[in-house]
Amino acid sequence: MKHLKLITLGICSIALIALAGCKTTTTPLTTTMPVSATTTPPSSPTTPTPAPATTTTASATASTTTTPPTSATIASTADSCSVITQSEAGNALSQAVKAPVMGKAWVEGGHACVFYGPGVPVGTNPDVPVTNSVRVVLVNGSQAKMYYDDYKTKIPAKDISGFGDQAYYDGSMSISVMKGSSYLRVAVIGVPDVLKAEEQLATVALSRM
Repeated sequence: MKHLKLITLGICSIALIALAGCKTTTTPLTTTMPVSATTTPPSSPTTPTPAPATTTTASATASTTTTPPTSATIASTADSCSVITQSEAGNALSQAVKAPVMGKAWVEGGHACVFYGPGVPVGTNPDVPVTNSVRVVLVNGSQAKMYYDDYKTKIPAKDISGFGDQAYYDGSMSISVMKGSSYLRVAVIGVPDVLKAEEQLATVALSRM
């Protein structure tokens, strides 16, 4: 009997051990949910603030430079009555002269600027040369040289130097000067030294031709 109890206890022990080994301990599965990413909406694109424009203000005060007229400009605007002034004509005639009047230039076919001394009667014909007067003719342009050469063939011309490109004295009454495309003829009537008085006027006139 005693052996039977031992056997029975052994069988029971084995059964308990088997049952204990078959018992499964289930560990609850812990599921870790993915953490949802917090999406931060992109910020609005930042527009760069333009730098303030630099305004350069020009000086309001412009320097005024007076440019003296060139000889070419003077030559294009000078005429028979502007190439010689009233006071210059009076100096050559050695007496005060009246304001100029326009007369006919017989040699050049244009106009002569005529300055009369105080002794010349009012109403004197300016087309006719008279004593105590100064006659000035200036021709500009392509016909100037033609008139210069043509008159030279009609009088006993005497070449003179030191005036313009070329010059001559007609022997009794006037001096003719050629400078560039301008022809000047000056007659000073009624003075002891005609040529000297005419050269005096030609000198000042050349600066305006």
